[in-house]
Amino acid sequence: MNNIKIPQHIAIIMDGNGRWAKKRGLPRSAGHIKGCQTFKQIARYCNKIGVKYLTVYAFSTENWRRPKEEVDALMNLFRDYLKDSKNFVKENIALRFLGSNDHLDPDILDLMQTAQDDSKNATGLTVYLAINYGGRDEIKNAVKQIANKVKSGEISPEEITEDTISEYLYAPGVPDPEMIIRPSGEYRLSNFLIWQGAYSEFWYSDILWPDFKPSHLDKAIEDFNNRNRRFGGV
Repeated sequence: MNNIKIPQHIAIIMDGNGRWAKKRGLPRSAGHIKGCQTFKQIARYCNKIGVKYLTVYAFSTENWRRPKEEVDALMNLFRDYLKDSKNFVKENIALRFLGSNDHLDPDILDLMQTAQDDSKNATGLTVYLAINYGGRDEIKNAVKQIANKVKSGEISPEEITEDTISEYLYAPGVPDPEMIIRPSGEYRLSNFLIWQGAYSEFWYSDILWPDFKPSHLDKAIEDFNNRNRRFGGV
């Protein structure tokens, strides 16, 4: 990774867990467990190479439509991960969350708060775990908050800028992701960071998330370095 520019913020859609399990004749939950292990490995690698922010799509607002057995297994996996997150703290990794608290069980919310509090002084990588997250839902909530500010006379419609909207998203002050990675052969955002990803570089691959390795991330970063980011200019 010498002489390579490391993106400050990388976002990943962790896709393909179910297909990974199906290929091996395993229940979908086995794919999610392996995917969680991959996430931990990639997060630690990001911390090692100097990435400042890593945002991962763990559970979308649409994922509640999945079979109850699978949803329950995912929620229990979150519980186990959050209880184990103290190991990230030891590695100077901060843990934060994107998404709505609606529908999440109180004990999960307590574990999320504890994980945030325990890692508040970490100065290495900051991991944003998107749980019960939807990009449109995030923008809708931001618009509602801004509308209330206008209604109360705190700001005027003319004062609303792109920065104003960004301030009311789930992670104000965090730079937009320079690169969004989606493994598993799918080529869409699936309602992930649709405001923040306006100028992100996309990197797709056929690799299923549980098989994703640091070497794949190295390749994505290498490709990122070979792109010309003009942001609408010449």
